[in-house]
Amino acid sequence: MLVNVALVLGTFLFMEGVAWFTHKYVMHGFLWSWHRDHHNHHNGFFEVNDLFAVVFSLTAISMFLAGVAIPELSFLTWIGAGVTLYGLFYFIFHDIIVHRRVKMKIDTSGRYMQRIMRAHYIHHKVHSKEGAEAFGFLYAPKKYDRPVKTVKKEVQAD
Repeated sequence: MLVNVALVLGTFLFMEGVAWFTHKYVMHGFLWSWHRDHHNHHNGFFEVNDLFAVVFSLTAISMFLAGVAIPELSFLTWIGAGVTLYGLFYFIFHDIIVHRRVKMKIDTSGRYMQRIMRAHYIHHKVHSKEGAEAFGFLYAPKKYDRPVKTVKKEVQAD
């Protein structure tokens, strides 16, 4: 059981690297045609960019099916669960919290949320294939922290 939990959590963490790589080199690379509408205004709820979610979902479903059907590959079930868990977190962060595709009230005042949201907004300042930065989804370096505002105390002269 501990191995299965480790597979789920390890896959979840690994997926951030997969997502970063895919975002930088595939979405902003040879499949920019799928991702372009996500960086530019468009009508409707769905985007061509949503095809990436379909691809990752089919990957996870395939792992579940193989893991259940072939006993020697049962570990794939747990890897598929990690991919699915990452997809759920991605959907909540990216589609609900950042882009507000589903309207929900969520507190985003925490330092972590502010950092990853700021990184994503900086990423979206660029509306073209080249020149973007901050390709992660659930992790952003500290350089995307907002400066903490300090209140200066006035010194009274006696």
